[in-house]
Amino acid sequence: MVDSYRIGIVAGELSGDQLGAGLIRSLKLRYPDAIYEGIGGSKMINEGFLSLFPIERLSVMGFFEPLKRLPELFRIRKNLFKHFCDSEFDLVIGIDSPDFNLGLEKKLHAKGIKTAHYVSPSVWAWRQSRIKKIQSSVDLMITLFPFEEDFYKKNSIPVVCVGHPLAEDLAVQLDTNKARQELCLADNPVLVVMPGSRASEIKKLGKLFIDVAAYCKKRITKLQIIIPAASPERKYEIEDILQNYPSLKAKVLDGQSLLAMSAADVVLVSSGTATLEAMLLKKPMVVSYRLGALTFALISKIIKIKYAALPNLLANELLVPEYLEKDATLDNISSGIMNFFDNPVDRKKLEEHFEALHETLKCGGSETAAKALVKLLSKK
Repeated sequence: MVDSYRIGIVAGELSGDQLGAGLIRSLKLRYPDAIYEGIGGSKMINEGFLSLFPIERLSVMGFFEPLKRLPELFRIRKNLFKHFCDSEFDLVIGIDSPDFNLGLEKKLHAKGIKTAHYVSPSVWAWRQSRIKKIQSSVDLMITLFPFEEDFYKKNSIPVVCVGHPLAEDLAVQLDTNKARQELCLADNPVLVVMPGSRASEIKKLGKLFIDVAAYCKKRITKLQIIIPAASPERKYEIEDILQNYPSLKAKVLDGQSLLAMSAADVVLVSSGTATLEAMLLKKPMVVSYRLGALTFALISKIIKIKYAALPNLLANELLVPEYLEKDATLDNISSGIMNFFDNPVDRKKLEEHFEALHETLKCGGSETAAKALVKLLSKK
């Protein structure tokens, strides 16, 4: 088997660096003499990867920052394209960062270089017209979730589902008591409150979530409130709100969100990846989010999915309550949380659902992705 392949990988985020490192480890078992170059972070570099540009140059978020950085981003993409073509790379894999990577993949694909994209953009949720660009850009789509795989199959795009890395990393059964000991918690009910990792989320959800916690504390006097802060800035903002709730005695953590959720009986969480983490930890949750009335009105017209929370998307049914925008009220959220505390049978059933979903996401990860890419290269 040829093992002197030149394989390009372009990761634009730290999460992509982790996926890329795992992929390189698995590919090196098949192609120990292959050359791996492109853009990656420290984890990929530690696997022998050569990063032609710092990964931080692609790590842009929001709307205005990418616009300000467009000339630089176009220059980087142009240089990568030239390098991959001039050096006759056999395969280029874009990891996430679809706005940057799909454009690069499309040009490389047109030049006859095999291309793959790892982590599907949310084309199944909105802007479904992007599927045409994907069809002309990639030889293989590598997805994290089974429902994404079904979407690509319906659109005749070669696809493989490799599962989510967290499903491989987190044990199917976790020790709640051990987590509580690490956090020095008493043997009393625990509610974990996670209003988000962005300043805008704390502004829209922080007071509401803490109001809910205060209401639940009145119902369960020994309830312990844990709030993992995503950053020092978020911790300051949360503690500023908590000054008006001295009797709540909430414990604010520096990060440690997985440990906090492991210790929880119930989790109140904003929509996002944290809902997947809570599901993999088998924790009953209530999901809520506020975008703002105008943004929500615009987004709701183009969104093509029924649910916001990943557990509900994966199950294709309303497993956990989700309260969005005008439905994100103190009464609704508090009622959803208290229902879990008051009904242990419902909690047990939900945990069984989560355990089954966890198994569906254990699809081999990097090993499965590497096998699919080996098959792709064999067609070259």
